[in-house]
Amino acid sequence: MNNFPEIRSDLGEYVSNIVGFLDETLEPLFDFIFFISSRTINGIEWFLNFLPWWVFIILIFLLGWYFKSVLSGIIYAAFIFLVGTFGLWEALMMTISIVLSSVLICLIIGIPIGVWMAFSKGFSAVMRPILDAMQTMPSFVYLIPAIFFFGLGNVSAIFATLIYALPPVIRLTELALRGVDPEVIESAQSFGSSRWQMLTKVQLPQALPTIMAGVNQTTMMALAMVVIASMVGAQGLGEQVLISINRIDIGLGFEAGISIVFLAIIIDRVTGGVADRFQKHRRAK
Repeated sequence: MNNFPEIRSDLGEYVSNIVGFLDETLEPLFDFIFFISSRTINGIEWFLNFLPWWVFIILIFLLGWYFKSVLSGIIYAAFIFLVGTFGLWEALMMTISIVLSSVLICLIIGIPIGVWMAFSKGFSAVMRPILDAMQTMPSFVYLIPAIFFFGLGNVSAIFATLIYALPPVIRLTELALRGVDPEVIESAQSFGSSRWQMLTKVQLPQALPTIMAGVNQTTMMALAMVVIASMVGAQGLGEQVLISINRIDIGLGFEAGISIVFLAIIIDRVTGGVADRFQKHRRAK
């Protein structure tokens, strides 16, 4: 038999020791992250539940109308109303809270990193294999450190989602800034623009449509983690899918699953509409 020789690597043990060291050393940081994340989720959820259901549906209609068309607004509003008829309104609000919180944190972290990578080839060379690993690592693996650092709950879901959904906005921010027309940059330099002025008034506005495409991808990837994150105690529609699996409840599974599909369609079309508007505004100039 062609058996592999008795050679054992302890790489996993080394990684486990590093994670344990970080947990002990950076405990105040993780407590701060837990505090901020939980407050963000609770704040968004409170606001969404504070809104009357019909106001929320009208807001969805207006978003669809403004960024796509009247017909799109009607369809999106119908989708949300249908989710309410499934008895999944509170689960929907929680899912939206988790996704919005995750995306907000991704943008706060990801866009500055993307800007840094665009201006530093050395930093970009270091970050690219890390981003490759973040995108190719099985998403279930992210649940392990999430539980280790934050326990079960919505904060662990945000942590796991953050690792999974962060790379697109970083990559596309770097790509967008590197793709800005050199003639535009030279023109700004000839007028004596500082590096900060060039970034905020020339490069970022020019790169905004591509960055918005990154925001769209990050948002969709965050939504894709909804069901997986339910395995670490995340509430919302993903939790309902997990319950339906445990009970072999086809009806609940279909309703929760199609609700996630409806939400994904709305988020994809609206964020795509935002990117299109930025693109049209740029061409108009």
